[in-house]
Amino acid sequence: MNPADKQGGIFLFMAKSEFLKAQWKNLVMLNYEVEAAILKPYIPVGTVLDLWEGKALVSMVGFMFLDTQVMGIKWPWHVNFEEVNLRFYVRYYNGTEWKRGAVFISEIVPKGMIVLIANNLYKEHYRALPMRSSITGSADNHTQFLYEWKLNGRWNKLGATASNELVDIKAGSPEEFILEHYWGYNGLSATKTMEYQVEHISWQTGLVREYVFDADVAALYGEALKPFLEKEPVSAFYALGSDITVRMGEKIVVGE
Repeated sequence: MNPADKQGGIFLFMAKSEFLKAQWKNLVMLNYEVEAAILKPYIPVGTVLDLWEGKALVSMVGFMFLDTQVMGIKWPWHVNFEEVNLRFYVRYYNGTEWKRGAVFISEIVPKGMIVLIANNLYKEHYRALPMRSSITGSADNHTQFLYEWKLNGRWNKLGATASNELVDIKAGSPEEFILEHYWGYNGLSATKTMEYQVEHISWQTGLVREYVFDADVAALYGEALKPFLEKEPVSAFYALGSDITVRMGEKIVVGE
């Protein structure tokens, strides 16, 4: 929350209005090390890369959007749907504190209205493609989660088999670094960045036993990222997820 007023020595804090409320559930995250220079064109002005043990990471993320409300409205046929995105991590210093956030290189959903709203209001990088998902239980206390999207006649896949035994995130862990970024940043121009807050509780995680990522990386994300996303990931996480709130964004102006 941002300070909005000061009266009698007491600071009053007012949160930005709610833009979106939903549940983000059953997150599958495959994390890859990339050369920092590859991400330079995507870094919003005013932010810097947030590194894990000196490494620049990107994450392939698949999850379910459930019970979705935009501006307090549940739009017909846009309440429950899949999303798959590619993101990386940055930090922004606002003069008093460092904020840790995510930047989205690409986001895939099956709903055209989501693309229209997010790309216009938040300058996100959504595209609409046919999507499907499945959850398959097993007899050994594991569950398989699979997200698929169709591009150029081919079904691409992102998924994982994770333990049903969930644990809290440990401080200083790789899971904490990947999962606990509570701000989003998008570059608007050479001098402007969009910042928005994402609120949710700390998620519980399950150990991933197996994973799959089978996709046309070049067609989706370009040739520059292909060598990195076709290697083995440095880590794979499953998170249960929770209710989330996305606040209305505001512009950060740098150098004007």
